[in-house]
Amino acid sequence: MSVLERAAPHPLPDEGVRHGRLCARPAISRGSVYPGLHRLDGHALLHVPRDLPSRPSRLAVVLHGAGGTAEQALRWLADLSNGSGMLILAPQAISSTWDMIVGGYGPDVARIDTALHEVFARTTVDADAVAVAGFSDGASYALSLGVANGDLFRAVLAFSPGFMAPMIRHGCPRMFISHGMSDRVLPIDVCSRRLVPGLRRNGYPVTYKEFAGGHEVPPRIAAAGVRWWTAG
Repeated sequence: MSVLERAAPHPLPDEGVRHGRLCARPAISRGSVYPGLHRLDGHALLHVPRDLPSRPSRLAVVLHGAGGTAEQALRWLADLSNGSGMLILAPQAISSTWDMIVGGYGPDVARIDTALHEVFARTTVDADAVAVAGFSDGASYALSLGVANGDLFRAVLAFSPGFMAPMIRHGCPRMFISHGMSDRVLPIDVCSRRLVPGLRRNGYPVTYKEFAGGHEVPPRIAAAGVRWWTAG
């Protein structure tokens, strides 16, 4: 049975965007996409690497921080994608940050789901190699969506998260979390140093890295996260 045929079933009927649930799932696609940057429906960017493999691809959904942009989110991983053959999808939040943080799950979940449907229609993605990543507020959102959609996202990469607030839990994604020891925006003691032990107590496999620095995604940390994901 192929990894595509083993894709998880769709969410239950009583679970929807207001719970942070995503419906899109990988499937065999007859669409085609060329290397470069693609704008999807005006609300997300898709980076296709030069070395897109003939086999089903990896896909990372990358979420920007508060006040950030999809373009900024792409920069963290775009250079790394050309060596690993992974697709990168970077949605743009409707507001200055993600819906969960400003009023509750809903519009951004729907926007991400729409972008995923388009990606899955245009490319063949490995159902066992879909990850969600983010920085700052985007990392908090990635953890929350990852826990709620662990049957879609098999891995979560959270760079300097503040918190997580899933309404429901599905699956058990593995996690890579990093945080700067001198972070003054989201101090490490009240953020990742509290989050990581709680996740481990709840059975999530977590790889955790602290680094000398502030509120940032150093290139070496981004590269370590990608190596961790692709090696797994």
